[in-house]
Amino acid sequence: MTVDPVRLSTTSPAAPTLLDIGINLAHDSFDQDRDAVIQRAADAGVTRMLITGSSLASTHTAIALVQKHPAQMRCTAGVHPHHAVELDAAQLRAFDELARRNEVVAVGECGLDYFRNFSPHEAQIQAFEAQLELAAGVGKPVFLHQRDAHQDFMRVMGKHRAQLSGGVAHCFTAGLDEARAYLDLDLYIGITGWICDERRGHHLREVVRHIPADRLLIETDAPYLLPRDLQPKPQSRRNEPMYLPHVLAAIAQARGDSVAALAEITTANALRLFNWETLE
Repeated sequence: MTVDPVRLSTTSPAAPTLLDIGINLAHDSFDQDRDAVIQRAADAGVTRMLITGSSLASTHTAIALVQKHPAQMRCTAGVHPHHAVELDAAQLRAFDELARRNEVVAVGECGLDYFRNFSPHEAQIQAFEAQLELAAGVGKPVFLHQRDAHQDFMRVMGKHRAQLSGGVAHCFTAGLDEARAYLDLDLYIGITGWICDERRGHHLREVVRHIPADRLLIETDAPYLLPRDLQPKPQSRRNEPMYLPHVLAAIAQARGDSVAALAEITTANALRLFNWETLE
């Protein structure tokens, strides 16, 4: 079933304001038109964005973006499991300093990825644990990644969850059992345009019905995961935050919620989890 796209823009008085909790705006695919991407997002009602830091370099770029757009953006600081082998003692010290900055509201993107295996499992686990300890030390939530590593992920999180202030299972694409396991850890769950993929994401339409409203977050994970059912299809395969209203509409339809109500609760959830405050 194709979701009827809901085209929301700031020209409509009913347009909700949205917060994209996962946008890789530091990615080089945005280098040529980043300002235009930000404007298109704002025109679609996406007034706040959490910029993902996935390496030391991208974290520095993310912080610079927040400094340029302090009313619209915050960021994370961390090392994606693909880059786990890069997290040495010197980088960990640098991240400890960066994670304490006001621009940074979460530690990550951190976790485990046994699908790509760009870093050895042992290195991924070590980097994951180091970042969980860092998050506990700075008192900020974690921005979590897990793919094909559920058992080890749960084992590591079980050791550290009591010391953490909170977290989100970012870009959730798994089934109901994994969703319930994350909810048992009192995590939030981030849903992307994967739910719009009739080949691989159809199951999420059932999963989202079981996520409590106060634990649901929405994200694009742009430039990745362009919703497959966008009409008309963009010439570029690059995802953008302006498509977040489309993701919201798909989730609302699956849950039987109104778009406006779901926009309000997911934005409130994000502001609460990330302790999003005005930067001086």
